[in-house]
Amino acid sequence: MKKFIYTSLFALALVACSKESKDYVTFSGKITNKNSDSVVISNPQFQFNRVIKVDENGMFKDTMNVKGGFYRFFDGKEYATLYLKNGADINMSLDANEFDETINFTGEGSKESAFLAQASLKQEELFGDKELMDLPELDFRAKVSSFVDGFNKNIDAASLDSTFVANQKQSITGLEKYLTKVYNDKQYLAKTLATGKESPKFVDYENHKGNTTSLDDLKGKYVYIDMWATWCQPCKNEIPFLKTVEEKYRKKNIEFVSISVDREKDYETWKKMVTDMELVGVQLYSKGDKTFADAYRVNSIPRFILLDPEGNIVDANAPRPSSPKLIELFESLKM
Repeated sequence: MKKFIYTSLFALALVACSKESKDYVTFSGKITNKNSDSVVISNPQFQFNRVIKVDENGMFKDTMNVKGGFYRFFDGKEYATLYLKNGADINMSLDANEFDETINFTGEGSKESAFLAQASLKQEELFGDKELMDLPELDFRAKVSSFVDGFNKNIDAASLDSTFVANQKQSITGLEKYLTKVYNDKQYLAKTLATGKESPKFVDYENHKGNTTSLDDLKGKYVYIDMWATWCQPCKNEIPFLKTVEEKYRKKNIEFVSISVDREKDYETWKKMVTDMELVGVQLYSKGDKTFADAYRVNSIPRFILLDPEGNIVDANAPRPSSPKLIELFESLKM
C-alpha cells in the first residue's frame, strides 16, 4: 500500500513538473475561405516571426516558444491581435470572408485573445460612427465615456491575465485621449479655421533663394501651401502631381508655397532635394518654428492649405494635388 502511495505521488509530481516545464504555446486552427497557404505570427519588438502552413482544408497547427505578450496574426490579407504565453493551447477558427465577425478562440489560455477579438469589433463600431466627431461636446464625451466604462466593466469581469489587463486599461485610456484630441482638433478646424477666417501667419521663414518670406508678403494672390518634409514618402509622392498643377496654373493669380518642417539636422538635405528635384514655387524652411503648424493643428503631413488674396482661409485642409477635387476647387474660384 505504501509503495502504491509513493508511486502515485511520484506520478503526480511528474505531471506537475511537465506542466511547469511546458515552454511553448500550441496554436492551431481552421480558416474557411482562406486567403493564403500560410499564416504569419509576428512581434517585431521580440524579433519574432513564424510562418505556419495552412493545408488545403484550411487547417494549421504549430508549437512556438514565445515571450508572453501581444502578437500579430496575418492571413495574407487581414490582421488580428493575439495574446500568447507559453503553456497555452489555443485553437482559432474564422471565415476569411467575414474576418473580424467570425474569429473565435477556444482552449487553455485563449480568453485574452477572445477578449481582444470582441473589443476590436466594438472599437470598429465606434470608429465607424460617422456622426461621432460632429456631436455636441457633451454628447461626444458621454458616448466615449460609455464606451470606456463598458470596456472596463467587461475586462474586470473576465478573469484575465493581470499583465494583459494592465496593458489593456492603459490602452483604453490612450484611446480616450486620442479620440478627445481628434474631436477637439476637428472642432477647432470647424470654428477657428473656418472658411473666411483670417489665417494664422508665418514670419520670416528662410526661402531657398537665401532670403526670407512671410505670409503677408504673398497677399494679393491665392496661396496654396504644402506642409512637407524630406523624410516623408507620402509628401514626396505628391510632388509630381504638384508640379503638374503648378504648371497648369502658372499664369493664374496663385502662389504655390512649400514649407519644409524638417529638423535642423536635415537642413542641407532639404536644400539639396529642392535643387535636385527642381522644385518650383516658393520653397521655405520653417527653421523648427512650429507656430504656424500648431495653429493649423498639423498632426500629419503632407498637409495642404488654401488661402485667398486677402489672407483669409479658403480651406484649412485642402485637397491634395493628386486629388481631382483640387482642380474642381481651383476652377470654382475663377482665379
